[in-house]
Amino acid sequence: MDWRSLCVLALWLLAWDSRAAEGDPLTSVMWDYHHQQLLGGAPFVFDERVRLLAPPFAEDARQVPIQVDASAFAGQVQRIFVWAELNPIPRIVDFVPGEQVLPRLALRIRIEQATPIRAAVLTRDGLWHVGSAQVDAAGGGCTAPSVVRAQPGWEEHLGEVLGRRFPLADASRLRVQIRHPMDNGLVGGIPEFFLNQAELRDPSGAVLARLELFPAVSENPTLSLELKGEGPSELWLRDNNGNEFEAAL
Repeated sequence: MDWRSLCVLALWLLAWDSRAAEGDPLTSVMWDYHHQQLLGGAPFVFDERVRLLAPPFAEDARQVPIQVDASAFAGQVQRIFVWAELNPIPRIVDFVPGEQVLPRLALRIRIEQATPIRAAVLTRDGLWHVGSAQVDAAGGGCTAPSVVRAQPGWEEHLGEVLGRRFPLADASRLRVQIRHPMDNGLVGGIPEFFLNQAELRDPSGAVLARLELFPAVSENPTLSLELKGEGPSELWLRDNNGNEFEAAL
């Protein structure tokens, strides 16, 4: 490569960095790529009203707690999509809350290295509102050996759901843990085996909320949702091998 080509490359990288940094609170060079790949290049705005809470440093990169709160857009939220930009599998969760479920979600994820995390909230006007957080980490959370598979007899507990409902001022919080290895296909030749669909339903079967889950979600995933009222509900789950699980909550 001659000096002219090197100069052109340097100018292109400088322009790329400048465009990626514009308006981005984390000035990530990966933003433009993920905006195109995950949001289809749709209109967006970085918005502090989308509260994305995450620890500044991951003590355990296999179990990193995050929480998304889009209460500022209550009644307008159509989807909440979350990803980790530098993960080998960036997608985390695609959450569609119904009218009886508040636009708040908490779960635990894996991260492979220090990474920006994004939560994009789609409102009825077609605009994505993007919240951001930076998590530092020693790394290896996506490629670490499975803790679940090291436990004898784990298959006998596959799909078990442990859950509890807690009263809140304006709603009730449903917190559940599902027994599942959530294999991401990156460890020791073990193929992908993970929960990929979840629905919260009322006793009549009507869907209150839908979630699409991805292998970046931690083993034995823990989910927290917030519901209006205190009526009973049911959780339906399906993994990518076609296993289905149900639990009354």
